[in-house]
Amino acid sequence: MTVPKKLHVKTWGCQMNVYDSERMAEAMGAEGYVTTADASEADLILLNTCHIREKAAEKVYSELGRLKPLKTANPDLRIGVAGCVAQAEGAEIMARQPLVDLVVGPQTYHRLPDLVARVRAGEKALDTDMPQEDKFDHLPRARGAARPSAFLTVQEGCDKFCAFCVVPYTRGAEVSRPVARLLDEARVLVDRGVREITLLGQNVNGYHGEGPDGRARSLADLIWALDGIAGLERIRFTTSHPNDMTDDLIAAHGDCAKLMPYLHLPVQSGSDRVLAAMNRKHTSRDYLDVIARLRAARPDLALSGDFIVGFPGETDADFEDTLRLVERVRYAQAYSFKYSARPGTPAAERPDVPADVASERLARLQALLARQQDETQRDMVGRETDVLFEKAGRLPGQLIGKSEYLQAVHVTAPEGLRGQVARVRITGAAPHSLAGELA
Repeated sequence: MTVPKKLHVKTWGCQMNVYDSERMAEAMGAEGYVTTADASEADLILLNTCHIREKAAEKVYSELGRLKPLKTANPDLRIGVAGCVAQAEGAEIMARQPLVDLVVGPQTYHRLPDLVARVRAGEKALDTDMPQEDKFDHLPRARGAARPSAFLTVQEGCDKFCAFCVVPYTRGAEVSRPVARLLDEARVLVDRGVREITLLGQNVNGYHGEGPDGRARSLADLIWALDGIAGLERIRFTTSHPNDMTDDLIAAHGDCAKLMPYLHLPVQSGSDRVLAAMNRKHTSRDYLDVIARLRAARPDLALSGDFIVGFPGETDADFEDTLRLVERVRYAQAYSFKYSARPGTPAAERPDVPADVASERLARLQALLARQQDETQRDMVGRETDVLFEKAGRLPGQLIGKSEYLQAVHVTAPEGLRGQVARVRITGAAPHSLAGELA
């Protein structure tokens, strides 16, 4: 019997990278590879990289250094670098680290089987094109055994060109997938047991995919089309831009029962001066107006956001504006970072805020956000919420699921509820999870 080849994938970054890693594994699965969590037993290792945070490339080189003994022990091992660092620095990676056999960008991973075949034949392979063909047309149609929740990429790339962001350079211009193909993929997922789908895009609410009649459809149109799929119980989407929160999408939050009351809507700063320097093309008032309209449509909406502190030129007054905005919005969850320059972006040419100042500001912001998250968690105690159970907990007889508001919930429940939605009464709250009992 032929022993199957083994693939190990390590993923950094956003949900889109998680989705891409799954699709790369499926593409190689069609070539006879099975995935393994143990890099030491792999025949092919892929590092799917992210270029958003500081020192992203250095992390890749550190990981490659850790893999060198495996390559020494097994000369037949092939190592590839994929994702956004690969797109930005592919040729340099191959020149700097000889143990890398292939580099593939996020728009060309459908070519991975051919690249691996070339590598197996003794070549090095580099492909960071931005091809015209739709990579999804060339990937295997069938998706593997599914968990109760799954990601579905509906849109890629970004045309916003925020001054701090590399996405337009590593993922390219905005491209939306046709509605019919997304519905087909969603039905396959539901047939495999998926009950919740999160729609992904670098600017997902800028979605404008082709409908059956050839006209462009909005994200709200796509959500309503997905709403008609029997067996699909929950819909989410991320990541959004405030300028693309259209009237029909806001209305969908109030009218579509399957659209969950949780929204990630980054603002980055509460200062209009900093927002202008970031090229965000909206003001703090614009953002707050969008939030007000969303909450009018769905009063129980939970919000998440992104914040950058220490952006070049940020003053104490600018930072205080950010704190005031956070106090007004009240976030259930948020992500906050010190600004880190990304080579090739406009902001990278500007003088930095002193590191100690940026660190002090980040600590203050994170303390405020943590307090709001803790209050959100404690406010759930005594309430009932629907929970989609996804996996076993650490305790005997325990299942872990997600609330409507994307909170982790631990419940003593029968194994038969895994993959199902059940009503739960919340009995306790911790900073990052809730405890409950079946209602």
